[in-house]
Amino acid sequence: MADEFDDTIRKVTPAGVVTTLAGLHGTAGTNDGSGTLARFNDPYAVAVDSADNIYVADTVNQTIRIVNSSGQVTTLAGQLGISGTNDSIGSAARFNDPQGMALDASGNLYIADTGNSTIRELTLVGTNWTVITLAGVGGSPGASNGNGSSARFRSPFGITVSSAGTVYIAGSGNAAIRTLIPAGTNSMVGTLAGLLGTSGTNDGTGSGARFNYPEGIAVDGTGNLYVSDTDNIRIRKVTQAGVVSTLAGFTYSYGSGDGTGSAAQFEYPVGITVDSLGNIYVADPENYNIRKGIPATLVPPPTLQSPMLSAGQFGCDVAGSPGFAVEIQSSSNFINWQLVGTYSLVGGSNHFANPYPPVVAQFYRGYMR
Repeated sequence: MADEFDDTIRKVTPAGVVTTLAGLHGTAGTNDGSGTLARFNDPYAVAVDSADNIYVADTVNQTIRIVNSSGQVTTLAGQLGISGTNDSIGSAARFNDPQGMALDASGNLYIADTGNSTIRELTLVGTNWTVITLAGVGGSPGASNGNGSSARFRSPFGITVSSAGTVYIAGSGNAAIRTLIPAGTNSMVGTLAGLLGTSGTNDGTGSGARFNYPEGIAVDGTGNLYVSDTDNIRIRKVTQAGVVSTLAGFTYSYGSGDGTGSAAQFEYPVGITVDSLGNIYVADPENYNIRKGIPATLVPPPTLQSPMLSAGQFGCDVAGSPGFAVEIQSSSNFINWQLVGTYSLVGGSNHFANPYPPVVAQFYRGYMR
């Protein structure tokens, strides 16, 4: 991980053991070198390849760096401390506060060049690292879809690549989740979810959903996206169909409390990633910690108990071991789910009934906690 304010690159194991791979705590600089001899200046994002090389967006240094498995740091592209918009090779290329980075299966790096409001690509051609602009125009922010330089972004931050090669961008200043199909300078940009330039809190589908300065984004093996909706203080999920739901946090409910769903609190969620088991990891910098979200287990469809219920009332039986709990949710549209209640299991068959009949037709689901 990039420990931005500490100017270091750190490693966190699944057991929570933290070590420093490169850089010196609290000491900014520009040096290439090994381990603590290297220096960074507000590094913001990393990507890791199959050989455990770590690519770093060294934001204030305006460069892309690499840390190999031995901790040796080398600058691949950009000129240390000098911003600009140039496409070129190695140190002749220029960036402006790059803050997002992702790696595809072929080893191409995609960079959210935040200050330039562009998406760049860094590829190894022979022995040279070459930078091109895929979409947007350096120094010309905006909010339009289109091919290459006809597309516009406003302060793009997080970036991720699916196994199919689609690039997804947390369009922070546009309050939307954008897509990019790589094709060199003719890359096609679209919008998957959110309405360009319109912030809000709504769950929903496509342009009916709303975000507020989303900064982090990650994609799982089935193409679902996980988004740190930073200014809404929430973690969102976006399906390939553009259906947006809220997984954790509650708008303007700042804090550090662990919990389930809207009971969990964040201070300023930014970076996010997801593992092969569906666990999500969130960098919560104002709380100075890394948070972990564990997916709930979907309970098999419950057995309706209509003979025991009033007209329109919902009830079900759930079998489970003592010490677990089941959360029952309802929805009229499969998008906006509301909590009916959370019930502790006492073993055997547990019967639950919603005492309030629905106003309109409802669907129900259960999650084991």
